[in-house]
Amino acid sequence: MDLSTLSFDLASLRAAYATGTPVRAVIAEAMRRCASDANNAFIHRLTDAEIEPYVARLESAGGVDPASLPLYGVPFAIKDNIDLAHIPTTAGCPEYAYTPTESAFLVQQLIAAGAVPLGKVNLDQFATGLNGTRSPYGACRNAFNPDFVSGGSSSGSAVSVAKGWVSFSLGTDTAGSGRVPASFNNLIGLKPSIGLLSATGVVPACRSVDTVSIFALTAADAQAVLAVAAVPDETDAFSRAAKPFGVDFSAGPFRFGVPRPQDLNFFGNEAAVELFAQSIERLHALGGTAVEVDLTPFLEAARLLYEGPWVAERYVAIKDFIDAQPEAVFPPVRTIIEGGKAKTAADAFAASYRLKVLKRVCDAVWKDIDCLLTPTAGTIYRIADMQADPIRLNSNLGYYTNFMNLLDYAAVAVPAGFQASGDAQGLPWGVTLAAPAFKDVPLLRLADRFHRAQAAPSLGATAATLADTPAITTTELPKGSNTAGTVKVAVCGAHLSGLPLNWQLTQRGARLLGAVQSAPEYKFYALAGGPVQRPGMVRVNEGGAAIDMEVWELPAEHFGSFVDGIPAPLGIGKVKLADGAWVSGFVCEAVGVEGGTEITALGSWRAWLARQG
Repeated sequence: MDLSTLSFDLASLRAAYATGTPVRAVIAEAMRRCASDANNAFIHRLTDAEIEPYVARLESAGGVDPASLPLYGVPFAIKDNIDLAHIPTTAGCPEYAYTPTESAFLVQQLIAAGAVPLGKVNLDQFATGLNGTRSPYGACRNAFNPDFVSGGSSSGSAVSVAKGWVSFSLGTDTAGSGRVPASFNNLIGLKPSIGLLSATGVVPACRSVDTVSIFALTAADAQAVLAVAAVPDETDAFSRAAKPFGVDFSAGPFRFGVPRPQDLNFFGNEAAVELFAQSIERLHALGGTAVEVDLTPFLEAARLLYEGPWVAERYVAIKDFIDAQPEAVFPPVRTIIEGGKAKTAADAFAASYRLKVLKRVCDAVWKDIDCLLTPTAGTIYRIADMQADPIRLNSNLGYYTNFMNLLDYAAVAVPAGFQASGDAQGLPWGVTLAAPAFKDVPLLRLADRFHRAQAAPSLGATAATLADTPAITTTELPKGSNTAGTVKVAVCGAHLSGLPLNWQLTQRGARLLGAVQSAPEYKFYALAGGPVQRPGMVRVNEGGAAIDMEVWELPAEHFGSFVDGIPAPLGIGKVKLADGAWVSGFVCEAVGVEGGTEITALGSWRAWLARQG
């Protein structure tokens, strides 16, 4: 295989490994690609010696089965305000640098899943900025046109993925840093619900509203990374476990909010106006109904982030350093952070009260819509223009992003096409889908459908296309997923849709994922007793058959009470499905079939009921 043409999306990597491609060869190719960095994306590329332990682990004891690790041999990059053991963390400021002895909590999860870190990437200093030019390591250049900004603060995170050097990257997002660079570089940018990803080992910006973000070539890849990384962390006071996302609106029909015309601002970019209009029509075609939303309270909340007392959190995060060495901080960054000194406790309380009021007003919109569609950024700027007017133009980039974390929403930036005219002709442009916290999975599913609805969408700035990658299915989550807050349960009898005990699922908020069959390894019985007739499935070594089943998705918080109500000899165990997957489902003790009637040949509880008349 010619690895120089291998796309680093996860599906392509899995296929390569499945055919015997050595992990060492793939990582060597990734390191070769990174060495060609002319965009100032990397601050520190790992040396051969530094990367060797990660590769050797996957090759140890004869090698690890690629199928056993969800991110086996996947190269990734880390924003340089997130710790990687024994590699300096600079936060974009050499004078601030320190060398951690262990990796950030979520980096540990990714490495344990088989991912291989290639290095630390550039950022707006102390994650303060949305443009990518505020770095002593050089302004990070756009992956499509080096004269334009990459977006920030997670600039290197976006460019390293867009150029095809790594499969995914970690950024952070306080005011849009995980979404604006995605838009400018034709990527998926997931800003997860706050607390879903651990912040242990991350240099804070505004600690109460920070989140680590994920950049990926596809929504499916972002979902796969999220599934591995979203592990509750007891050492992080802001960590939150996933909660059930409720109704999955992604398959439609759904209602999506669109800002009123008077609330939209494209800062003179007519090409972006047209792309946003096309985005609305694309969602219509996917089964959506547009609902006009008054963006005024959202924009007022956004102003609180930099004009209110939250900027004091940026000062608190590096107080000792900036007080001792103010000259080491970029002038625009220093102006913003030192502004936090003047904020008082009275300011903080007054603003928090106002935010509570605004959140109540903004949250009311979710009664009428399932998700909100906005531009990610109204326009893009040349690096020279940004450096000439750094505060005003940077503020323009955050027009649609600054309110998201303050209001505790999840969001996904998704490519929407390329600008057909104007100064930025040929550059990508994107939109953002947002919803309340913990709706991450439905947002990714809808983002995937939206992305695929475009004409021949490309992956980042590479030659690969989205059509060559698998879509997210609405019935599956990645193996080991921690992101849904739900449990899948396979049922085969009285809990099937329309049958007497189905209410025990629906009253707990369960939803039907679909009809399936078990592996052909079960004997099936109509059990004795009642009054509700029930079947029993017993796994056997021979003489078994495939049994018709349904898979339901049940909120995890209600799983215990559901199981507690199941009478002996039935119980919940692991059921093997026809595709080889294992899922929680109804099983029966062998002794429980005594006195029952074997109905294996029918293969279906509904078929047996039909025979009873």
